[in-house]
Amino acid sequence: MALRRRNMASAPTWRDAAKDAAPDRATNLKNPSVVTNRLADFIGTADVQRQVSTLANFSADIPKRDAVVAAFKHAWLAYERDAMGDDEYHPISRKGSNLTEVGGIGYTVVDSLDTMIIMGLHDEYARAREWVATKMSFDQDAQFNTFETTIRVLGGLLSAYALTEDDMYLEKAKDLADRILPAFDTPSGLPLSHINLAQRKGYKTHDNRGLVSTAEVSTLQLEFRYLSYLTDNDVYWDVVEKVMQTIKTNSLHTGLASIFMNPEDGRFAMSAIRLGSRGDSYYEYLLKQYIQTNFSEKVYQEMYDFAINGVQNFLIKKSQTARLTYTSELIPERDGAGKLTWRLVPKQDHLICFFGGSLMLGAVTAGAVDKPVTIPPHTKQLSAIGQRDWKTGVELIETCMRTHETATGLSPEIVHFRIPSDGLSGSGIPNDWYIKGAKPGAPAPYDARYILRPETVESLFIAYRLTGDERYRKYGWQIFQAIEKHCKIETGGYASIVNVDKVPVEHEDKMETFLMSETLKYLYLLFEDNSVLPLDKYVFNTEAHPFPIINPKRHASF
Repeated sequence: MALRRRNMASAPTWRDAAKDAAPDRATNLKNPSVVTNRLADFIGTADVQRQVSTLANFSADIPKRDAVVAAFKHAWLAYERDAMGDDEYHPISRKGSNLTEVGGIGYTVVDSLDTMIIMGLHDEYARAREWVATKMSFDQDAQFNTFETTIRVLGGLLSAYALTEDDMYLEKAKDLADRILPAFDTPSGLPLSHINLAQRKGYKTHDNRGLVSTAEVSTLQLEFRYLSYLTDNDVYWDVVEKVMQTIKTNSLHTGLASIFMNPEDGRFAMSAIRLGSRGDSYYEYLLKQYIQTNFSEKVYQEMYDFAINGVQNFLIKKSQTARLTYTSELIPERDGAGKLTWRLVPKQDHLICFFGGSLMLGAVTAGAVDKPVTIPPHTKQLSAIGQRDWKTGVELIETCMRTHETATGLSPEIVHFRIPSDGLSGSGIPNDWYIKGAKPGAPAPYDARYILRPETVESLFIAYRLTGDERYRKYGWQIFQAIEKHCKIETGGYASIVNVDKVPVEHEDKMETFLMSETLKYLYLLFEDNSVLPLDKYVFNTEAHPFPIINPKRHASF
């Protein structure tokens, strides 16, 4: 099938709105409506006057931006030296490993391509491109995770194509997508958890009774839809739209989604409801599918609003002392009579820290009365739901920053929040949040680790682009400095740490691919000029791979 290039969408330009609202030192504000309305009508932070005054400065913070580039090079050059082409890197032992015994497919290389392009690392990028062009092969007779392969490898190839228009990436993306398609061959259309790329055959996971993760099946859509748009092949679009139709048909009355589904009948399975692992990106991609097609598919706005109302009604809570906003989990249980009940657990994964920025982005898109909105948005520009979600998003980011108040300045993998019924009064455990199982002198629990995750800095990037508030750059710099101090391996690369509350730190010999794909990319963009990958022109997949917002000929048919 011949490839056809199409015009990019002319999406709402929030960046232009920011310029219009920027202070003109010689006269007044360029947009007189900004100052004729009460400053209190602007939302986002308590210090409204300071926030409005920062609108003039979206220029790059060059020293900090370049420090992030240096960190990326420290990570990439070590990987390239010791493990080029391997899926994963172990910086302490200076070796690589693959996800299957028969070999890998270059997870780390492809996951890092667009970061090199964005940072202008021409030499490093050229060598990485050469590896992809000459050595990458998907003809691996082994099972790969359908979701991870899609968001990291297919997503990485597509974003590299979007930024370079190099047809080699598109051909590789088509090859990989065609090998993944058989995973969707189930009675419900929900894809199986694993795919054998050589056999082109889907496989059920050995765990979870053959069920599939809700987040995993609903976080393939941006990638396959963009590929369909580029190739005019409707098959790619059809398979992922069928997933969304199945989810909508079987949606729970609360708007929430349990974390497992049955690929046989397409129904939700009795399982936990949460915004953390296996649930998180379901909510993320409802919004991003609406954004991806330039706000033209109202069904995704409706599904997003329905889901977020459920989150607001059932999962958003306040801590008992500092009144920190956090998200909780619902665990299904049966009482002695066999009646189903739901137990609320005040547990929040670090993964959830993406949600603050996502809510703010949702507020100025799905929750906007008119588009584009000013930066920061005016209350009159947002619906009541948009105002609610913006406020919650801002508060969640502050909570996530509070979880960085550890000995290392890094946030643990999981935190719990105090509730009156927890029986911990007088135990010496902090009054608001704590790391469950952490005891002085005892081995660190799993919850205490930091594995180079990006979610907090992802929210900081979005929040800064939508407000111009320098506090978000300040927070990002604090996190970057903590990573440099505690995770950097002098011989090259960065490593996870076992306990965020203990210094000197103990390292785990692994550098996750999302350090270079997400964490350092979002930090770079936080300090870069906002004309680079503006949010009105691009939508980021869940692995931080940017795709252009598109105007497709087709739209959701359900």
